[in-house]
Amino acid sequence: MTDIPRRAVSRTAKLAALPLGFAGRTVLGMGKRVTGIASDVISAEIQQRTAEQLFSVLGQLKGGAMKFGQALSVFEAALPEEIAAPYRQALTKLQEAAPPLPVASVHKVLAEQLGPDWRDRFVEFNDVPAAAASIGQVHRARWREPGFDESGAPNSRDVAVKIQYPGAGEALLSDLKQLSRLGGMFRAIQPGLDVKPLLVELRERITEELDYELEAESQRAFAEAYADDPEIYIPQVINAAPRVLVTEWVTGTPLADIIREGTEEERDEAGRLMATLHLSAPQRAGLLHADPHPGNFRMLPDGRLGVIDFGAVARMPEGTPEPIGRIAALALRGDADEVVAGLRSEGFIGATEEIDAEGVLDFIRPMLEPIAADGFRFTRAWLRGEAGRLASPRSPTYQLSRQLNLPPSYLLIHRVTLGSIGVLCQLEAKAPYRSILERWLPGFAPVA
Repeated sequence: MTDIPRRAVSRTAKLAALPLGFAGRTVLGMGKRVTGIASDVISAEIQQRTAEQLFSVLGQLKGGAMKFGQALSVFEAALPEEIAAPYRQALTKLQEAAPPLPVASVHKVLAEQLGPDWRDRFVEFNDVPAAAASIGQVHRARWREPGFDESGAPNSRDVAVKIQYPGAGEALLSDLKQLSRLGGMFRAIQPGLDVKPLLVELRERITEELDYELEAESQRAFAEAYADDPEIYIPQVINAAPRVLVTEWVTGTPLADIIREGTEEERDEAGRLMATLHLSAPQRAGLLHADPHPGNFRMLPDGRLGVIDFGAVARMPEGTPEPIGRIAALALRGDADEVVAGLRSEGFIGATEEIDAEGVLDFIRPMLEPIAADGFRFTRAWLRGEAGRLASPRSPTYQLSRQLNLPPSYLLIHRVTLGSIGVLCQLEAKAPYRSILERWLPGFAPVA
């Protein structure tokens, strides 16, 4: 058996074992119920043990499992603290590291993608990866530029060389297929957490993320839109092939480090810049950065936010849909009937669905608390409170939510918004979010 099939079997075995372990603990829990132990104690035990096994396996895998782990990790702030705390460090590692690809495989991919003389394109190439992600790893190198300096040495510049794992596409599809069977596990960790739409949306993005030339095109568009920007830095694309991408090297502090040990001021500023990027990009670049996990961002020494991955973007040539801002502003003004009319026109409410307008307003207003005043601090406690309000079957909010739809055209925007909020809650960042919306969100007029 070759190394690649052996790794594939190992990955599948680990993923397949997850539901079995979960089932065993569920039976154990039912047995303890018979003995009279309180159901909430059993539930907490099942939650904790399930989370431990799930995150442990995800942390060992590349492919779709790691991609899913990264996507899920931005939502860890919504999990109960007793569940999230022991695994926060493991989730952060998912965002920044993975086992490296063998050197021989790295050289083989470079030769296939850049040609047999690939070494001539570099003055230096570090075989030890500087970072790794779900479908590739990054090496630091010095790219050879035309000409020579005064000492006769060749001109060069520091670059990041992203190399796609061989078989990454097959691994992604296989892992996501396996993970789609684990919905029950996530409901045990957090009732109401439905991972299926997330998996479907990730699967739809695989083809784009595997094409590094398409990523290069997106990155060039971002770089042009934010050229010389005082707050956002987008590195230039140097060279691109289907499975190798060479860009300018970005020196800065990973956002995961800011989350873990940054000062309040540093976390607040990182949150403000994250919000500015995600709200301004559709208007400035016609694109939405669709992968808001901390591993894709760096805080530069000069205070700018560096963005280093553009594999997942949404094309929005018309910018952010105007109804989003308009309906949010109407809700803040308390105009329940107009809010319902706007939601109905966009397909969030069925054309013939009878619905309580004031109830809809009560449903929406707490979500808009971050923009009800000009300054707001996102916290894990706030997000957990919202998650509980929306997920509890006993809540009137939950019952009303069953009458609402999420139109397909809004699915990606919704997912990215939730992911961004998850990161802001990890940062526990305070910033003038309403002012940022007023500047960049169409339809969101200043609120009296």
